[in-house]
Amino acid sequence: QVQLVESGGGLVQAGGSLRLSCAASGRTFSNYAMAWFRQAPGKEREFVAAISRSGSSTYYRDSVKGRFTISRDNAKNTVYLQMNSLKPEDTAVYYCAARQWDGDPYRSGSYKYWGQGTQVTVSS
Repeated sequence: QVQLVESGGGLVQAGGSLRLSCAASGRTFSNYAMAWFRQAPGKEREFVAAISRSGSSTYYRDSVKGRFTISRDNAKNTVYLQMNSLKPEDTAVYYCAARQWDGDPYRSGSYKYWGQGTQVTVSS
């Protein structure tokens, strides 16, 4: 079992920045590939970014490429999402997710463990 706790969300103006953190506990963090997903009101949960177990590979949805950066610190059992140049359409609840086995990093079904989410609101 892996427990995930997100933090760092909040209200920011368009063009601003936020850094989300996801602290993991319960198992060896470096055994898990990690990802961020988001869900806006009335919409389905969507992939944002993912990172491999070692951090050597990263994946992004097209709309956040060049603005968001996913990273991890295996010594601190934490994954981060640095979000720059935020837009109102980035407003959503952001979820951290973990998967132990190989799978499609873009699909939510590949991830077994999920955090409770943190709200990000970008005002125009």
